[in-house]
Amino acid sequence: MDQAVSRSPSEEPSGQDAMSLSYKFQRLREKLREGIASGELVGKLPGERTLAKRFHVNAKTLSKALTDLAAEGLLDRSIGRGTYVKGSAPAPVIGKRWLVVCEPRQVNWEIVDLLRASQPDLETVTDVASLRPSFLNQFSAVIDLAKETPDSFIRDLVVRNVSVVLVGKEPKIYSTHAVVFDGPLAVSQIGRKLLLAGHRTLAAVEPPQCSVVSDNLRQTADRFSSNAVVNSCFPQDVPAMVENGVTAFVCHCVNLAAEVKTQLDKAGIPVPRRVSVAAVGSTPDHQPASGIFINRAEKATAIVQLLKDQQSSRPTTIWLAGQFIDRGTLAPPYGEMMLDDQTSEEPLQQTV
Repeated sequence: MDQAVSRSPSEEPSGQDAMSLSYKFQRLREKLREGIASGELVGKLPGERTLAKRFHVNAKTLSKALTDLAAEGLLDRSIGRGTYVKGSAPAPVIGKRWLVVCEPRQVNWEIVDLLRASQPDLETVTDVASLRPSFLNQFSAVIDLAKETPDSFIRDLVVRNVSVVLVGKEPKIYSTHAVVFDGPLAVSQIGRKLLLAGHRTLAAVEPPQCSVVSDNLRQTADRFSSNAVVNSCFPQDVPAMVENGVTAFVCHCVNLAAEVKTQLDKAGIPVPRRVSVAAVGSTPDHQPASGIFINRAEKATAIVQLLKDQQSSRPTTIWLAGQFIDRGTLAPPYGEMMLDDQTSEEPLQQTV
């Protein structure tokens, strides 16, 4: 019989021993995955001690393998209820509260108020690092509005079988719900409209380190025109871009569109007679420019739909396409208008 050997922290496995342990863990995880796929493991799984004996591994290795499979969305694990094959766990207790993870500037956003109308006990938090694990026990769902929520926090929620809805971003690692505005599609539709109207020198106005608008404008230009040029700029660059021949700006969001219009007004450049301005994104009732938008009520409705649909055991991503709203800021290129002796500021007709 093998004797148990105790190790001090300085005697932890390393080198080939660590590789061997890692290999054993990976092999166990794949055995469990095969058992789920084949139907050998169904419903509620046996206790961890029983499973550890069955697969001839220690409890720590088994727990790590189960946690990994839960993070992938194959298992549901929660303290007090045990581990279930995904979709076979009993319906969660109705009536638990929802938690919104957000940035300080988002606490008073309209979408939070709309969600609170559906769930009056809604709570918001802006610092997940300070949360104790026991704090999360009171919530059945977490809605993540923040841009930089740690992956480790999402993993803990998934493992606890807490419903998670990411808003404005796709799941990266762990299997969760998501509600996302289809920005690339919206940019492509706006780009098509501008190119078909005759624009050939366009500019994408977007934040630093972001290229969603410029990338999708260029792809659209490649499909519709062999001589179109797409530049990138910030709002303060707009007057100079117009002087260099840009006839249309497509903005990443309504805030940037408002800044662009302010810069154009200061420079005495008329919209849309001299230059067109468009935007995409989530927006309140008033938009500073024509574009394709979703309103925040649409987002809130999609989130509530995901959380209240008890039949939806699989993580789901809802893509919101938005709709075209004409604010009179799109027109054919200035040069073409002059050649045709068109002096009115009549906006482009909707073609999306």
